[in-house]
Formats: sequence, structure tokens, C-alpha cells
Amino acid sequence: MTPQNPEISTAGASRTTAEAADTTAHITVEGFDSLVPEVIDLDIPRDGVPLVIETQSGLERCAAALAAGHGPAGVDAERASGFRYGQRAFLVQIRREGSGTWLIDPEPFGDLSIINDALRGVEWILHAASQDLPCLSELGMWPDKLFDTELAARLAGLPRVGLAAVIEQLLGFGLAKEHSAADWSTRPLPEPWLRYAALDVEVLTELREELIELLVADEKLEYAEQEFAAILEAGQAPPRVDPWRKTSGLHQIRDRRQLAAVRELWLERDSLAQKRDVAPGRLIPDSALVAAAKAMPSTVPQLLGTKGFHGRAAQREAPRWLRCIGVARALEDLPPLHLPTNAPPPPRVWADRDPEAAARLATARPKLQARAEELNLPVENLLTPDYLRRVAWRPPAECSEEGVAEELANLGARQWQIEITAPLIAEAFLHPEPLPAKEPKAAAEAPSGSTV
Repeated sequence: MTPQNPEISTAGASRTTAEAADTTAHITVEGFDSLVPEVIDLDIPRDGVPLVIETQSGLERCAAALAAGHGPAGVDAERASGFRYGQRAFLVQIRREGSGTWLIDPEPFGDLSIINDALRGVEWILHAASQDLPCLSELGMWPDKLFDTELAARLAGLPRVGLAAVIEQLLGFGLAKEHSAADWSTRPLPEPWLRYAALDVEVLTELREELIELLVADEKLEYAEQEFAAILEAGQAPPRVDPWRKTSGLHQIRDRRQLAAVRELWLERDSLAQKRDVAPGRLIPDSALVAAAKAMPSTVPQLLGTKGFHGRAAQREAPRWLRCIGVARALEDLPPLHLPTNAPPPPRVWADRDPEAAARLATARPKLQARAEELNLPVENLLTPDYLRRVAWRPPAECSEEGVAEELANLGARQWQIEITAPLIAEAFLHPEPLPAKEPKAAAEAPSGSTV
């Protein structure tokens, strides 16, 4: 297909896109069959950089304008990950035809439910929705209908699915991403950052149209619609059990008392970070928690002398961290090294623990890979790898297409995935290929002159 070129004026370009289409050279983008216009930098929003909404009257004006607009709404959010505690949004960007682009500072408001009400029944366009929906949900915002441009790009088989890459491939615009990791809690926000934020929603509507055209051409639009519906149906993920167990480097801990020390240190750091509204890792990093727990020092000098124990709050809060280690040292009820799980073991040990399961998995994997290549989409989007591992490790009592389909549905696979993969998996399970014969371990050579 030939990409459409919406008429969007851009500063830094001497003509509109429509004018440029007749005069600029066209280029070939890897992984995309059609020619696209030579990339034009998208560096100024078509309506200029909006003022940031930070008053109640401004928020009401924004809500009224959005409600009066038409078509889907492009939505994005900027966080201050790595700078502030949690993952809350510090800027929300929305663009809808007929109402323009709006930049909202959520900090002065308890929530943005007035904006959510204004967009009732409206399709929201987000890129990588799973990243932004949690922080939008905290603000009382949740779409009734969703179009995820990143997920759509994956299903369409595009080789690069970042927002800037997809816009370049399908619309021929260059979108800068130099402020993506900025501290968005900064106030006031610099004008270049605001320009960047507005551009993130500038062409989402046009991008959606292009992606729909690709999906329709490949008969994948229904796949995408089922995926989007599944995201909305899943809602917010429940709080993680024992979040401290996600500490980076925890695998180094082999002692339950040391594990208790990591837990006490993590919980204390989290409490302090929340109180100070700072990212926990900016106080002391995960590696410092693990280093202190492995050393189990009993004095402040020993703690500060522990290799790997560092961070902005390492020395100033040293007594605090030492108290945590003391609590762990005195505990009688220690946490288990591993929590019980119903997940299968790592596939690398299957051949020894259950050769039949290993054969099922080894036969099914290439079948799904080949089908994914035929459909021009990533195999992990064809079926979540964990679902295949689980059904291979514990196959249905009736190893048939219907039995496999039921198991996949119970795990959460979408109907389109089940229809494609259940027959392949059932065939693999009924007729597994034998595992390669194990090569015998070579006997260690004895030293010259010795007797074995």
C-alpha cells in the first residue's frame, strides 16, 4: 500500500507534507514494502505548543472541548521514573480532532475524572498502552475502547515498533525522542519538553488509520481488536505479592537470614522513598541492599566498609540500614528462599525430569514459529510462550484439539490465537518428535602415569 500523507505543517520543513510528496525523493524503509516520502522532521505541533492546564477552570474548558470533538482521541502520559516515587503521571497529553491538543498537569488535581467523563464512548489511541494505562488509572482515567499502535504494529509485522520508528515507516515523519527519559516532575516544564510531549499525540489518529489499512490487508484487524479488548478486560494488575522479591541480584542470596535482611532493607528503603517522594534506587540501589545482606555487618563502620554498599543515602542513613540488618539477625520466623509456584520448571531441565513433556515442547515450538513467520508476526504475539510451556508440561487429559483449546482459553489466550495454535499444538502432542540422543559425558582424562 502507499502511505497517506496528511497535510501537517512542520517548522524546519519549507513546505507541507502534501506539497513535499510531489517533489521529494522517496525512500525504501526496511521491512515495509511501499515507498515512503523522504523523512521530514516533525518538530512543531500543527497548532503550536499548547499551554499547560493547571487550574480547575482550564480543566473544565479542556473537558468541554474534548467532549465537543470528533473521532478517536490520541492519549499519552509522561512519568518521572527513576526520579520520583511510584509511576504516577506528571503530564497527560490528549489530542482529538475538532478540539486540538491539550497538555494537562495532573499534580494540582485530585484526579482527572472530568476528562474521563468527557471521553466516554470514545476510542483512545495509545502507544504501548500497558505502560500508560496504570498511571492513567490512578487519575481516574480508563478507556471504553482502545487502539494500541505498538501492538497493532507488532501484529502488522513491522520490524521496529517504537513510536518514532512506526511513524517514520508509515507516515514518513521523523519524531525526536530525546526527552523520553527526562524528569517530568520538573516545574515549570521547559518549552522543548512541552513541544516533544505535544508531538507524541500529534499524528496518532493518522497512524491508527495506516495501521488499520495494513491489518485489514493482512486479515488481522480482528486479531488486534481481540487483543485490545483483552487489555481492557484485564484491567489493573493486582498489587504484587512480596514486591521485595523483585530486588535485582536477589538470586545471589542463598541464606534465609540474609534474605530476611534484604526484605527489611527493601521495606525500609521503600518507606523512606515514599516519604521523600524519590525513586528508591536514588537512595541506595538494589545492589547495595544485596551487598549489605550478604555481609550482615554489625557496626556502622563495617556497613560503610562493605564493598558494593553505596548510594546517596548510604552514609547519612547508615544507622537506619544497620537497624534493619539487626532486625533480620534477631528474627525467628525467616522467609522461605522460594515461594511455591505452579509454573513449570525451566525447559532446560525437562529432558531429565520429564522427557515426554520435553518432546512435546520441542515438537510444538517450531510449528508455532513457522506459522508465525507465515503470518508475519512475532511468535510471542501468536501465543504467549508461558502458555505453551504450561500446556506442554501439564497437557489436557484428552490430548485433542478441543482439549488443548480449552486449556489455552483457561490460561487467557485470545480466540484468534486458540484457533490458529490449538490444532498445531494438538498435532505436536499426539505425534511428538523423539528427543535427540544424549551425548555421553566424556570421561576425564587421567594424568599421565596415574592409575584410574
